[in-house]
Amino acid sequence: MHRHSIAFWLGAVVFLAVVFLLTQTIGNEYPFFAGFVILQFMVLAVAWSILGGYAGYVNFGTNAFFGVGVYTAVLLSKAFEAPLAVQIAVAALVGSLLGLGVGFLTLRMRGIFFSIATIALAIIVETSVTNWRFVGGAAGIQLQRPPVTPPFDSYVKMLFFVQALLVVTAVATTRAIQNSRIGRGLQALRDDELAAECTGVPTLRLKLLACAVSGALISAGGAPSAMYLQYADPSSAFNLNYSISVLAMSLIGGTAHWIGPVLGAILLGVTQQLLAVTISSEVNVLVLGIMLVVFVVGAPNGILGLLRRSRSRARERA
Repeated sequence: MHRHSIAFWLGAVVFLAVVFLLTQTIGNEYPFFAGFVILQFMVLAVAWSILGGYAGYVNFGTNAFFGVGVYTAVLLSKAFEAPLAVQIAVAALVGSLLGLGVGFLTLRMRGIFFSIATIALAIIVETSVTNWRFVGGAAGIQLQRPPVTPPFDSYVKMLFFVQALLVVTAVATTRAIQNSRIGRGLQALRDDELAAECTGVPTLRLKLLACAVSGALISAGGAPSAMYLQYADPSSAFNLNYSISVLAMSLIGGTAHWIGPVLGAILLGVTQQLLAVTISSEVNVLVLGIMLVVFVVGAPNGILGLLRRSRSRARERA
């Protein structure tokens, strides 16, 4: 485990170093504009897997937490001109509190009833923001970016690097949970919640913790979007496509390990960006649906399941 931790953190440092080097050497801003979206989906997919993958509670309310992150940043920017770091930190705090509240209200529900409750949450939060005039209401709000911070020469490049930091934070958090007693407890309640309770696993506390951590990471991942687009409106911030895409990315990559959602986010995120440039962004939903059906039918355990199956076959042949 110690050797794996060293390898992980070395990989994280190399990843951040490469991202930073790209921001200093590439002049065209479009790769960073598109790369930001891919990195953002990596954060959302990894965060979703804490509750949806490890605990087995399918959350369709990702867009609620994402939108809360966006509008927390909007509120702080408009009211206090808070810097980006403060916006992200407060968004994470608000997201964790929202997750904790949702947990208390819904986590005694199971299966489809929990999933329906999370959809209702998104509708309630979106409706509240739509009627909040201070943050623009239904018409949305334009935002002015502050001066870029050196050593970056554009705000988009800085946001790209910030999102890379959030990727490392989300992956490190999810990895720590997976390798701890918390992760083993979440997997136990996913397999059989009643049996886990009978053996002394504190299932309710673990679910509340998973909800709070997942909500914090999703809201933190959404916070930079306000300055990324320089505009926010409820229909886009609380778009259901976030929930569907994140669910698909996690299932396609595999939910048994933290690297699964990362692979799914890279595969789907890159595919969607290429389609948006070459054909149309409207095709993204169609491709998303086709890929999800193909993987659910042909590879229910995702990319990780395919890799494990190929390893097993290789060992049998050897």
